[in-house]
Amino acid sequence: MAVFMLFSGVGVVSWSPLACGIITGKYDSGIPETSRASMKPYQWLREKITSEDGRKQQAKLKELTHIAEKLGCTLPQLAIAWCLRNEGVSSVLLGSSNPTQLTENLGAIQVIPKMTTGIASEVDHLLGNRPHSKKDYHH
Repeated sequence: MAVFMLFSGVGVVSWSPLACGIITGKYDSGIPETSRASMKPYQWLREKITSEDGRKQQAKLKELTHIAEKLGCTLPQLAIAWCLRNEGVSSVLLGSSNPTQLTENLGAIQVIPKMTTGIASEVDHLLGNRPHSKKDYHH
């Protein structure tokens, strides 16, 4: 994640909210020949996807898909909305490679109001992490 200064403080720009395409589901059945992970410079991504941790992440994605379905959105839209719901996140950098992907990703805007505390907690619990907010820090 990149950090930049705002007039009123610090804001975060979330980089790769779809984990280099992993969250889109394109790697569910292996590495497609036309994907980024099939390219030589992205060997690190291929190794990440095929590792034991990568397989565990794929299992979590299947569970997250159920939450997305409950909200009537796609998994990428859920991931982007989850990033944007954090009060410290100013923007999310989208890596869309075609107009269809961009349109889908922009649909996350409609998911943000559906990201209730209960849904966010469900996602955070499933992922085993939780973004910290200003309220989490004691001054």
